[in-house]
Amino acid sequence: MMTILDRYILKEFFIFFLLLLVSFTGLFLIVEFFERMRMFLSNHASFYQVAAYFFYRLPFMVSQIIPVAVLLASLITYSTLSRHSEIVAMKASGISIHRTAMPIIAAASLICFLAFFIGEFITPKANQKVDYIRYIEVQKKETRGTFKQNQIWYRGTNTIYNFKYFDPENNIIKGITINHLDRDFNLTMRIDAERAQWQDDGWLFYNLLIARYEEGGFPILERIDVRRINLPEKPEDFKIVQKDADKMGYMELKKFVRKIRSEGYDATKYTADMHGKIAFSFVSLILAVIGISFSLKPERSGGIALSIGIGIAIGFSYWIIHAFFMSLGRSGSLPPLLAAWLANIILSFAALILFARVKT
Repeated sequence: MMTILDRYILKEFFIFFLLLLVSFTGLFLIVEFFERMRMFLSNHASFYQVAAYFFYRLPFMVSQIIPVAVLLASLITYSTLSRHSEIVAMKASGISIHRTAMPIIAAASLICFLAFFIGEFITPKANQKVDYIRYIEVQKKETRGTFKQNQIWYRGTNTIYNFKYFDPENNIIKGITINHLDRDFNLTMRIDAERAQWQDDGWLFYNLLIARYEEGGFPILERIDVRRINLPEKPEDFKIVQKDADKMGYMELKKFVRKIRSEGYDATKYTADMHGKIAFSFVSLILAVIGISFSLKPERSGGIALSIGIGIAIGFSYWIIHAFFMSLGRSGSLPPLLAAWLANIILSFAALILFARVKT
């Protein structure tokens, strides 16, 4: 049952949390605005397009800010209680510090699930809308493709492309089918290839099967190991259609990974991103414990400002450590599951040690 003390602590925590969330989101928006301002001005974007872009950008910003807001809110809440001698009053009443931390730990757990919900159902669709506004509405790039059934379908000049997998970082396409059509939409040639790579401003195809269709006759087949094929489309054209990990929720990304693996392609990068979605969602709980522990340390050492600074440094170091391990996971240097959770594991041990050493 929630006590008056629990409600008081939660009230203080959520006031600081919401203030920090709004403040950092506003700062994030200002930085993003100045980064994109030249792009908006050069393309003569309307006020509605600019407003829509930042509106759909908000879910991503909020999801990135939530952990640091939880960390700072817990730090400030308990630092304030300590400064006003309320921690001493709690101890005098026989209430342990560990017990008073339970409301914020419970609130942080709830925030973790909220962050996962945002990342699963809201952020991916919002990120897709952001790219649509940026590339299609503002930059006026023509959309000729779609990401359907975990495959890329793209309409070129008298051609229809179908790719099973596209690696936008290395500009590699796998599982390729290209259908060439005449003006009456009759099939004139079909190219099937194992993969293609963008090299020296052109596409180099590997393991091709070319079928040429002549009116009233059988198709002429030709097998080729390697050939450079001149296509008007560049990697940037396909990147507009490609659905990256930030545009997919955990469940959709899981299905995509399963499909890539079933077709024999390397899904390491997407597997690391899939596990990373859950790991990042639940870091708020760890940072809340660290924030509580560091804010109570000044009661022994007397350095509130120093402890807050150290706590913030540890909190922000999570992003550096997490990004480093994720890069190792995406490259295959570490197992994707371990890479996604290793920063959380390290920070969890640190949080538990700090919390256990808090003088109750």
